[in-house]
Amino acid sequence: MNEYVNIFKALGDATRLEIVLMLTEGEKCACKLLERFEITQPTLSHHMKILSECGLVNVRKEGKWSYYSLKCEVWKKFRSFVAEIECKAGGSCSCK
Repeated sequence: MNEYVNIFKALGDATRLEIVLMLTEGEKCACKLLERFEITQPTLSHHMKILSECGLVNVRKEGKWSYYSLKCEVWKKFRSFVAEIECKAGGSCSCK
């Protein structure tokens, strides 16, 4: 369950969520991500560290640049977890 807590925390930041949406289009170089945001390279590194530590993002180094992509197997597992969450509106309360 802790793995999902860390994923929800990582996705709770608007910049990181937007980075993830950009990565749905495929692998991106850090330089391309930086073009999209008004943040410094160290700030981008911080965001990417959080996304990679919770398992959502792959990092590939090539020369001085880092390339990022989504870890599909982790996303599939996370989506299955979220899909199990149901809202039972109008149901009776079992806490009496």
